[in-house]
Amino acid sequence: MKNITKTSLHFFFPIMLLTVSYSLVNAQQPPPTDTQRLERQLESMSARFDRLEKLIDDVLWYSKVGDVALIDKVYITGPPKSKKPNPTAMGVDNPVKFWTYVFIPHKIDRSKKYPLLVFPHGGVHGDFSTYHAHMVREIVAQGYIIVAPEYRGSTGYGRSFMELIDYGALENDDVYASRNYMIENYDFVDNDRIGILGWSHGGMISLMNVFEYPDAYKAAYAGVPVSDLVARMGYATDDYRRLFSAQYHIGKTARDNIEEYRKRSPVNHAEKLKTPLLIHTTTNDDDVNVLEVEHLIRALKAAGKKFEYEIFKDAPGGHSLERIDIKSARETRLKVYKFLATYLKPPTPFRSLDDLVKAGYR
Repeated sequence: MKNITKTSLHFFFPIMLLTVSYSLVNAQQPPPTDTQRLERQLESMSARFDRLEKLIDDVLWYSKVGDVALIDKVYITGPPKSKKPNPTAMGVDNPVKFWTYVFIPHKIDRSKKYPLLVFPHGGVHGDFSTYHAHMVREIVAQGYIIVAPEYRGSTGYGRSFMELIDYGALENDDVYASRNYMIENYDFVDNDRIGILGWSHGGMISLMNVFEYPDAYKAAYAGVPVSDLVARMGYATDDYRRLFSAQYHIGKTARDNIEEYRKRSPVNHAEKLKTPLLIHTTTNDDDVNVLEVEHLIRALKAAGKKFEYEIFKDAPGGHSLERIDIKSARETRLKVYKFLATYLKPPTPFRSLDDLVKAGYR
């Protein structure tokens, strides 16, 4: 009888300890409130609506661009996740899968080689939508092939993919992976004539790609680019800061981990520039304050780098100065295309604003 009691104690004592420990942990972490549960449900619903919007917008591409380009959407891979809550889980080191748009001009001769433009979209959580349709028409009219990656953190692919966001870090490698995919899979892509362009967060990705992979691109354009995350966190709203300090993202504020934010900021990589670069910004930008881009410009000058830039004075459209459809925006886009054409040599570059208007607006 004594042996049975002793055995029972040996068996039940560890279980008792685990039960007490679990109770203590739960006492420190109260269950979510009704409000918190509701917020979580609304976040999930929002991701579902984003998915529906993406599916609708994908159909619109064919009506807006299908007359001038072959449109495809391919599923490729980038590096594994940056955060691994369970490092021993099955498949935890598998590459992240993501979608990428491909636009190929109908008029190309597939026995020849053509320049490629990598076109990352903007937005902390954004996507490549038909907002870009006029620009895609303009670019393919010049004879470029386009790849537009929906890198990790993009919207329209569910909540779990959105929460893979790695702003200023592995998303850059996803974009680079889309570049490499095009070289490996399309014989008519000229790997000696590859450029990258983007606006806002897409401009930041363009900068980080040429800083990290200087031999991969012949030219780059960064429009109103996010350039200094530390400065940005200083003037951003609390809601915006929370996108970065979320547990599935950086997990800390700039105040708590300033080096991590510095590491993700183009301004701190200026000495790496080797690629011909054009930067545009405007004094009335209501999203990326001009001070960020000025920090980058000063850093590039201090590093003795050759590049081109223009700071517009109160340009119509502010943050969207080049991406809207008014004449001044089209004129500024023409400057961008002429800069890129200098290095990428598209077969039919624009000579005038008339060429751009005919291509982009039918």
